Amino acid sequence: MNNHLTSQISVEELVEEEKEKVQTLLIDSYQQYEHSFSDPEFWRGYLDDIKSSLENPYVDRILVAKLGQEIVGTVQLFKTAEKAYKQMEVPIYAPFIRLLAVHPKARGRGIAIELLKACLAYAKEIEAKSIYLFTGNEMAKAIRLYEWFGFKRDLTIDFVNDNNSPKCYRFDL
Repeated sequence: MNNHLTSQISVEELVEEEKEKVQTLLIDSYQQYEHSFSDPEFWRGYLDDIKSSLENPYVDRILVAKLGQEIVGTVQLFKTAEKAYKQMEVPIYAPFIRLLAVHPKARGRGIAIELLKACLAYAKEIEAKSIYLFTGNEMAKAIRLYEWFGFKRDLTIDFVNDNNSPKCYRFDL
């Protein structure tokens, strides 16, 4: 990662040739949470899910953030949470944000904010009234960012599964 990243941030759709770089970025970004998972088997499954996410046939759009030509962030967008989480019943029939990631060496430069702005533009483009995401307690910095950005907790959607308890956030357009 170049330490002299001074170019403007651009956000564009992922192209096939970038998939390997984005997969590595996702792993590098989420690796910090490994200690939050008490069950190593659950963590391995979570990591496998992250690795295979770029091939998910239900993802509507994958965006990448770049500083110059370097990919420094990514986010996945789904038309509904039902599409984002096929293995779970999630009653959110609105656009859904998943796997927002900024490379650890590129944090603090507004990249996540630009990705979130692009997510809102996507939701408006498909004429949605809200956009949702899940996060967990271990992602405290992300929660602060989402709340600062204007996302509000949606307590009607929170649920508990075996190994973690996702918190639902909603941004009303």
